[in-house]
Amino acid sequence: MRLVFALLCLAALAGCGRRGAPVPPGPAQNITYPHSYPSPE
Repeated sequence: MRLVFALLCLAALAGCGRRGAPVPPGPAQNITYPHSYPSPE
C-alpha cells in the first residue's frame, strides 16, 4: 500500500512542469503583460 501511495505522489509531482516563473513567448520588447489597468474616470 505504501508503494502505491509513493508512486501516486511521484506521478503527481512529475506532472508539475518546469521550475520557475512562466515566461511568455516572444521578444521582450513585444511583451505587454503584466501591465497596469487604466485608472477609472
